[in-house]
Amino acid sequence: MERLRVAVSHHRAALPLPTHHNHLRRRHLQLQPFPSSLSLSLPISPQLSPAPPRRHLLPPLLASASAAQAAGPAPAPAAGGGGGAKPVPLLVSLAVGLAVRFLAPRPAEVTPQAWQLLSIFLTTIAGLVLGPLPVGAWAFLGLTATVATRTLPFTAAFGAFTNEVIWLIVISFFFARGFVKTGLGDRVATYFVKWLGRSTLGLSYGLAISEACIAPAMPSTTARAGGVFLPIVKSLSLSAGSKPNDPSARKLGSYLVQSQLQASGNSSALFLTAAAQNLLCLKLAEEIGVKIANPWISWFKVASLPAIISLLATPYLLYKIFPPEIKDTPEAPAIAAQKLKNMGPVTRNEWIMVATMILAVSLWIFGDTIGVSSVVAAMIGLSILLLLGVLNWEDCLNEKSAWDTLAWFAILVGMAGQLTNLGIVSWMSNCVAKVLQSFSLSWPAAFGVLQASYFFIHYLFASQTAHVGALYSAFLAMHLAAGVPAILSALALTYNSNLFGALTHYSSGQSAVYYGAGYVDLPDVFKLGFTTAAINAVIWGVVGTFWWKRSAEQLKSVKFSKTFYST
Repeated sequence: MERLRVAVSHHRAALPLPTHHNHLRRRHLQLQPFPSSLSLSLPISPQLSPAPPRRHLLPPLLASASAAQAAGPAPAPAAGGGGGAKPVPLLVSLAVGLAVRFLAPRPAEVTPQAWQLLSIFLTTIAGLVLGPLPVGAWAFLGLTATVATRTLPFTAAFGAFTNEVIWLIVISFFFARGFVKTGLGDRVATYFVKWLGRSTLGLSYGLAISEACIAPAMPSTTARAGGVFLPIVKSLSLSAGSKPNDPSARKLGSYLVQSQLQASGNSSALFLTAAAQNLLCLKLAEEIGVKIANPWISWFKVASLPAIISLLATPYLLYKIFPPEIKDTPEAPAIAAQKLKNMGPVTRNEWIMVATMILAVSLWIFGDTIGVSSVVAAMIGLSILLLLGVLNWEDCLNEKSAWDTLAWFAILVGMAGQLTNLGIVSWMSNCVAKVLQSFSLSWPAAFGVLQASYFFIHYLFASQTAHVGALYSAFLAMHLAAGVPAILSALALTYNSNLFGALTHYSSGQSAVYYGAGYVDLPDVFKLGFTTAAINAVIWGVVGTFWWKRSAEQLKSVKFSKTFYST
């Protein structure tokens, strides 16, 4: 078999998190034969392009900055090049809000202001689903409506732009850029391939474990996928003769892509700072009155056992239900060793990145004790990277997805927060609680119904963060109204917000990135997404029940809420 070198052309570009209707820009991949010496010189590509576009079996219904539709072509401009809003989606979106505002009877316990804000919020959500405009533009129109109709004063409408968690999410984009720009993430992953890559199963474990190791300091699952792991998976697959959009994809590439995607949800659920939506969930929970003291340590203690077991089980189970044709990869360690040799010794910027991330993670863990918030810790880390030249301001400005996320996400979170303040969320949760009580459901049964509903509603979303911003507060309030313990409710919803990221090819940014590589057919994506979700539910349900009961008393010592698993 002719050995191949994957030469990836460079240019400065924004980091991998895609934006709505702004696809991952294509890198020019050339396959060149080369002689006996293996050299996989794969510079980390922040926006490694997917393979040729493929049609969606089901359209992504709610696209966002954190989950671009990388698997499909960019939308064509309107006839005549005029652009603007799409008429039918625009009319339907407006009709939803107008129907609520003027046709639906307003409950007596809901104020006119709250009811009007609900109608604007539902119009905004409908527009995000139907897509009359890109998500940022449509969210801005919703924000304008709240101010223009005097539903909210200007300061309240823009209040979420000072939300610490949203700025922490923005800074996480820049951290991910640092991992990619310095090559540190690539080096860590390559070491694990060298150590564990003699078999296909070992190769999969090496990649999954390496992602778990860098996850707490790289708070973006999509950035890890597009900037670190997909380039490695593609290079290993091509060297084994496994090509995208080809029957040979099943040799190796299909398995590695699906294994890495499905394991990534557990890596993100393992650490509080491994994914942006984790921090947002805890912030939204705090607004409802559910506060976890010392959150980083408490989160890890609760998630550790089920997440680690699920992480370790995923590659093996997929090896059985979606087996690769190639079982042994004896050349993989040699390829990795040669690649590490070509990379040379650890650079100055990589050492700075390591030291900065150790400092940031340490402050995230112990920040409560010394009075340093998570966002301040992130700001300190970014300042160090800027001062020492690991990143420059141009790198930050080029992160269009970060600034886009700041805009649309602050608007969505701000509206959701005002709905909570005005009593809409509590009214909705009480209505749902009454329905559940009419079926005489105990709180464990209500917990199961609500968790399953929250999970599978994600088939309608193409973004984990958008799902959280739209529904997390409402579902947490429903849990509380149904009598489910507060901390259990808050954390279980948050863990599910990570696990449903691999349900479909449009469920999240990382799903779009991996599907776009061209190694897995769409029917397999849906089948494996559902199957793995069921396996994760069993593992987290069984192991979690045992572990959380056992951990409850220990966690009280770190001021963890006494409502945890209490009846």
